[in-house]
Amino acid sequence: MPMGHTATAEAGSGGLTATEHRLANGLRVVLSEDHLTPVAAVCLWYDVGSRHEVKGRTGLAHLFEHLMFQGSGQVKGNGHFELVQGAGGSLNGTTSFERTNYFETMPTHQLELALWLEADRMGSLLAALDEESMENQRDVVKNERRQRYDNVPYGTAFEKLTALAYPEGHPYHHTPIGSMADLDAATLEDARAFFRTYYAPNNAVLSVVGDIDPEQTLAWVERYFGSIAAHDGKPTPRDGALPDTMGGELREVVVEEVPARALMCAYRLPEDGTRASDAADLALTILGGGESSLLYNRLVRRDRTAVAAGFGLLRLAGAPSLGWLDVKTSGDVEVPVIEAAIDEELARFAEEGPTAEEMERAQAQLEREWLDRLGTVAGRADELCRYAVLFGDAQLALTAVQRVLDVTAEEVQEVAKARLRPDNRAVLVYEPIADEDDEDEAAAAAGDENEEAAK
Repeated sequence: MPMGHTATAEAGSGGLTATEHRLANGLRVVLSEDHLTPVAAVCLWYDVGSRHEVKGRTGLAHLFEHLMFQGSGQVKGNGHFELVQGAGGSLNGTTSFERTNYFETMPTHQLELALWLEADRMGSLLAALDEESMENQRDVVKNERRQRYDNVPYGTAFEKLTALAYPEGHPYHHTPIGSMADLDAATLEDARAFFRTYYAPNNAVLSVVGDIDPEQTLAWVERYFGSIAAHDGKPTPRDGALPDTMGGELREVVVEEVPARALMCAYRLPEDGTRASDAADLALTILGGGESSLLYNRLVRRDRTAVAAGFGLLRLAGAPSLGWLDVKTSGDVEVPVIEAAIDEELARFAEEGPTAEEMERAQAQLEREWLDRLGTVAGRADELCRYAVLFGDAQLALTAVQRVLDVTAEEVQEVAKARLRPDNRAVLVYEPIADEDDEDEAAAAAGDENEEAAK
């Protein structure tokens, strides 16, 4: 198949550049040279995540991520891991609300192998997908759910808060791990239909970053990916738009065997890719980004009512982002004491805004995090894919640092005043079970508080 129109573009951030190309079958390719070390990162993002799932089939995107490592047309069983690791490389895959990605970091001379492996999966996975691999990976994912969610302290917090923050029926109401019932209900034909719909070249972005020869790399991409057929049957994802604020606090109390009381809150914040989202990121960094932050200083250092306090941004492009507050209490401190102090700090910050010193520190912190990420071949490959898939422009990854530095203190204060309010949050309170005598009393108290919050 001849190569389609090859669009190239270049942008720079600290000397970093990237060029973009498109094959005739719709695959978008982003290349970025970096000859500092003799390695190359391959990253492949498919535009499919848990937001594309339908009721009754949650967890399918994540299950499929696992199935992609179970062999393909020319690679048997665990061969993907064996071939990459045997060549001195590393590999993995992850699933989120908005995408599924696969990535390898290889010695430069093994780059062709990684490209061949990814193309073989994209083009011929259905040849290897059978009931045995389906059952094997269904059990693996169910065990992952037990180990990371159901059987660890605070493990279901993300799932519970997400369900509170996004209403029933919203595409982000459920998390990528899926439910046990839905994982049990998924059939081999469900998996095959999912692959045919979403694992197509015109629904993917491939980035290759590192010690590469762009011309040779593009020739390999064309050779291995160019003959894979496009697929045009992808449904439009459901609308994730919501009002700017929740319009009232939503609250749930959980009584479980946890080591300490905890307060977790999710605030509805601007969608990723906007200037307001960068302003929100700076606000949360000032308030809870590390041990120099306002909430850490207040709760952990000054009041000594908490042993940990953090505030971070879960960036989402297809729905409002979430400001994620996580506080673990100290000793026998009651959650209302912590909550009152948090509300006091947030109200003061909204009223006064950040100081020049706080802005400078937060911008430097986010700049360092961005440059650290772009400075590794794997991190840059991932960010180039992210901006290409979610925003249609890989070059935005290389200018992200400047956008953070352009945000003003007034913009940070504005987003804090509008969004970091008690009537715009979902709240999860964890109460530990002290002993059997206290269990019934704690459960009754939680029931009373949940009932009151629902009124």
